[in-house]
Amino acid sequence: MNDEAFVVPGFKASAVSAGLKKDGGLDMALIYCEVEAVGAGVFTTNKVKAAPVILSKEHIRNGKVRAIVANSGNANACTGDQGMSDARDMALIVAQQMGVSEEEVLVCSTGVIGFPLDMSKVRDAIPKLANGLSEDRLMDAARAIMTTDTFPKLSYREAQIGDRPFRVAGIAKGAGMIMPNMATMLCFILTDIEIDAETLSKSLSGVVDRTFNRITVDGDTSTNDTVLIMASGLAGNGKLSESDEKLFVNALEEVASDLATMIVKDGEGATKLVRISVKGSPDQESASKAARTVANSLLVKTALYGNDPNWGRIMAALGRSEIPVRQDSVDIWIGNIQIVSKGLGLGEEAEHRAAEVMKQKRYELIIDLNQGQWEDYMWTCDISHDYVSINADYRT
Repeated sequence: MNDEAFVVPGFKASAVSAGLKKDGGLDMALIYCEVEAVGAGVFTTNKVKAAPVILSKEHIRNGKVRAIVANSGNANACTGDQGMSDARDMALIVAQQMGVSEEEVLVCSTGVIGFPLDMSKVRDAIPKLANGLSEDRLMDAARAIMTTDTFPKLSYREAQIGDRPFRVAGIAKGAGMIMPNMATMLCFILTDIEIDAETLSKSLSGVVDRTFNRITVDGDTSTNDTVLIMASGLAGNGKLSESDEKLFVNALEEVASDLATMIVKDGEGATKLVRISVKGSPDQESASKAARTVANSLLVKTALYGNDPNWGRIMAALGRSEIPVRQDSVDIWIGNIQIVSKGLGLGEEAEHRAAEVMKQKRYELIIDLNQGQWEDYMWTCDISHDYVSINADYRT
């Protein structure tokens, strides 16, 4: 899909190289709404929160947003009072440049933790960002927020309410330190739908729970996780009915789901994308716990990398997931190949066929607890040698 397809009425974006990244690539982005937009956000659950997270949570409380400014290469996390001051200065400089209120500017950062942000480079870059704004530069903004990502992540949907079409576009970054709630990522979603702040916030929270909170790469939760949404209202659809709201949520969830699975697919050193599906659970919480525990098991993830249907590791993960599980009731499939029935392996032939499925880039691992009707899932990836290499060299 070309950049033109990602145009959302009312929004412009830009990106520059400010010199914050070691490789000299694009590292600052600005997204600007030409009208007062309704905004909402979901932020990291990590108790150690980066300065821009704290600031953006403050600014978004009134539900009104005009701009998002983001940098990569430096997380501005664990930087004390100076970090908070720098985040506020970023918002202020953008506000002055664009002629909007400081409280209408949201700030996001991603990169190395514990180092001060080079504000001289940031100050020099912001006027360039303002001057470079264009409706077709969302792809550049996606590139500018990348850290260890190997490709920019964008998704787009169009739908219609009555005779009024509306659009939803999203960009995201994330490849490591991925673990709900939420994943290590920045995600910015733009829409021209007309919607009130309360409905937008409720819609975003539900969608995040069903998408970004269903992915894991390495079990770590970041200090900077942020999902933001801005709605320009230029679709002119009027007050949303219940059915209209569902149409919007469906489009929003499709975009978020695309971005969430792209993040796992791009997991640091990952070679495959795997859906862990748990069904037959006695309750929803148990289904969720079981899926998360299996998805985060390093022994399971290394087996995924080695194309090894080592179902004993899956059983062990279930056993420590703190759910009620009956060992002699568990069935396990790799794709459409059953390898465990009633807690017992089905032999070498089944495992050989399952190993062939595991050579695929994307497949499903299904666990049936046979203890009820509840189900849940997680998206995960394998852990390879490259994951260690990437993270061992991250600061050097």
